[in-house]
Amino acid sequence: MLVSTAGRTGGVIASAAVVVGVGALAWGALVERNAYTVRYETLAVLPAGSRTLTVLHLSDLHMAPWQTAKQNWVRSLAQLEPDLVVNTGDNLGHADGLRGIERALEPFRGIPGVYVNGSNDYFGPILKNPFIYFTGPSDSHKLNPPALNTAELTEFFDDLGWLSLNNAARAMSINGSRLEFMGVDDPHIGRDRLDMLPGALDELRENVGWKDDEGGPEVVTIGVAHAPYRRVLNSLVTNGANVIFAGHTHGGQVCIPGYGALVTNCDIPRNQVKGLSLWNHALKSAYLNVSAGLGTSIYAPVRFACKPEAVLLTLTAEDIGYSKEAFARVVKPDRS
Repeated sequence: MLVSTAGRTGGVIASAAVVVGVGALAWGALVERNAYTVRYETLAVLPAGSRTLTVLHLSDLHMAPWQTAKQNWVRSLAQLEPDLVVNTGDNLGHADGLRGIERALEPFRGIPGVYVNGSNDYFGPILKNPFIYFTGPSDSHKLNPPALNTAELTEFFDDLGWLSLNNAARAMSINGSRLEFMGVDDPHIGRDRLDMLPGALDELRENVGWKDDEGGPEVVTIGVAHAPYRRVLNSLVTNGANVIFAGHTHGGQVCIPGYGALVTNCDIPRNQVKGLSLWNHALKSAYLNVSAGLGTSIYAPVRFACKPEAVLLTLTAEDIGYSKEAFARVVKPDRS
């Protein structure tokens, strides 16, 4: 009788676990992956007396042509009237995804923007075992994935007036603030050329329009990359970044409430897989914003405890916000 009771109890527990698992999968696939949200952040990084500047951070749209709900939601973000758009790559999720990207981003025409590419701006997704992510960063780009029309995507971004930061440095003035940008092509597939950044910055500073105006505001330097590998973040900090934008991780995509991400798909610490934190290196530091992104692979259409997001960062003057030191007391990254 005792054995029989234990067996029935075990069966009930196993059945309950299956029900919970199926329910979680259904929630993640049917509800949460479409529960688009805006995360709002404020950073005091501009020189004293500066006007505020809003930055819309878009990442990992992984667009397929039939994803009209996502396209409509992204279009609606133009109502936030950002001063700057930062796109950290992986825009395409299908061979015909460009049509959806064009529809989603057309309302941002005329708004200054910068972008870098991710692997899914070069190669399409392929079906693979999702558990492979537990062994380390994915390497599906080595498995002969289908090529995407990167040139046409680049042409569209250029037509929007956005500036490429793929292993490049650029500058612009917005709301009276002088912004200096540096970025790299996707580190996840080895396209980053960190060795090019110092020279690109030197050339930029020699030719920028404000170089002879010594009475102007201090320059704010922004680093941009798709995949937040440590080597990239360290290099951006070394080269003077005040703020760094990245994506790629999907925030872990499938997380455990109270624990967080199970994987990062790069070597960034788990507790910095999404959100705003500080990245410290060689006695320097920069704010790091990692977006959880807006999409997923069409072959893994599920999110759990990790809503898809766009991020609106309001950059304010240093004299009206908290200091980096105060921020560090709140956020203490674990580099283990």
